[in-house]
Amino acid sequence: MHHTLIVANQHIDLDVPSLTVLSFEQYLSDYPKWNEPKTRVINLCDTEQYLSNGYYCSLLAEARQHRVIPSVNTINDLRLVKAGQEGQSLVIKPQEKAIIDSLGGEFFVCFGKTEDSRLKRIAASAFGRYPSPLLKLTVRQEQATVSCVSVGFNAIPDALQSTFIERLGQFTRQQWRTSAKSKQSRWDMAILVDPEESTPPSDKKAIAQFVKAAAKAGFHAEVVTAETIGDVAQYDALFIRETTAIDHQTYRLARAAEREGVVVMDDSQSILRCCNKIFLQDAFSYHKVPAPKSQFVTDAELSTCEALIDALQLPIILKLPESSFSKGVYKVETREALQEKLSMMLEASALVLAQEYIYTEFDWRIGMLGGRPIYACKYFMARNHWQIYNHADGKSDSGDFVTMPTFEVPKQVLKAAIAAADVAGKGLYGVDLKQRGNKVYVIEVNDNPNIDAGIEDKYLGNELYLLIMQEFVSRLERRGRQE
Repeated sequence: MHHTLIVANQHIDLDVPSLTVLSFEQYLSDYPKWNEPKTRVINLCDTEQYLSNGYYCSLLAEARQHRVIPSVNTINDLRLVKAGQEGQSLVIKPQEKAIIDSLGGEFFVCFGKTEDSRLKRIAASAFGRYPSPLLKLTVRQEQATVSCVSVGFNAIPDALQSTFIERLGQFTRQQWRTSAKSKQSRWDMAILVDPEESTPPSDKKAIAQFVKAAAKAGFHAEVVTAETIGDVAQYDALFIRETTAIDHQTYRLARAAEREGVVVMDDSQSILRCCNKIFLQDAFSYHKVPAPKSQFVTDAELSTCEALIDALQLPIILKLPESSFSKGVYKVETREALQEKLSMMLEASALVLAQEYIYTEFDWRIGMLGGRPIYACKYFMARNHWQIYNHADGKSDSGDFVTMPTFEVPKQVLKAAIAAADVAGKGLYGVDLKQRGNKVYVIEVNDNPNIDAGIEDKYLGNELYLLIMQEFVSRLERRGRQE
């Protein structure tokens, strides 16, 4: 967790208890402190003049190993821009120039954002090149470019102060990214996780392996949360490693990223399709994917329960449409239990999926990527339980596993997994199947399957992580060719 300091030449009424506002003199004398947490500094002093308080604030922050915005390099780069010695210019489109001219020839950018949505592109470009809290951009009339200077809080127009303070609060809650000028990576990737999740799709070791593989594939990868990701448009790729749901932040972030042209795995369509077992079962039936006998249930009437027993035989598996890690899935042994459980489940969902019970000692899990199988596991049932996960008394238990190369998997299992994944799309999926003799039954398709260190990667090792990152590369390159 970072501690954020706001350093300014004058008082700022932020009304945000978690933020510490200091004068330059206070920062000079009161910091660093022994055993302080990781510290970030937002320098709102005027940095335009060389060797000013603002310049020294950033210089001291770097000496104290505090992450600071703007950095000394950014301050110096902007000085070169002002002197006409900076080679790179911010090129604007004719329509952007016309808009800026209508605003008086200049406009302000607060932490990469501007009030006029039509100037969103140039605002993000300016902040990406010169990360600074407040930038003033002015049209160079003789060229199709804008000049850019960093200004302090004292230079903010009165009408913009409340907007700036609001965006300052937002910025302090999000992930700080490495300056694009200081890194060598070809692309930027956000890996979305939830540190509080009890059963995440990937453990910490696996996430670290993804970051390493991303670097090898040409990505600067940052592990973020929904609270720290900030503006998703600043990334080229979003890799979701948090359990997904439709009415959830993961789906909303996937949709927001897609609207900005970000490559997302798994995409919102995969989340929609895989997170709803009603959709999957109907699609399996339509596309003739082998699956257990199933029926959709809308009521818990006695006649309905008797018809289910006749069609599926006891015991019967009942599933809520949206569930994961075996939660929301029940096995009922009697007519009374069937009616009672259905009544309870129909309070949460208009439809419940009822399936025949197929006993097996293990479930197959075939990892699919871009329509191809990339790993295979056998997940054995949890001890004294009928599922691979046993959620009891607030604890989660799981059975043993065996990881193997895909060429050792029976052909009928691979064939069914490929057909099932094709129903969902071409993303990263985990297809769960049961096998009884020569018969195979697809249970479900998971849109962000488990990939944990020492389990799913046990056969391929680091190659598994690299395969997934290479899929991102392929998608980005295809997008580049299309553009």
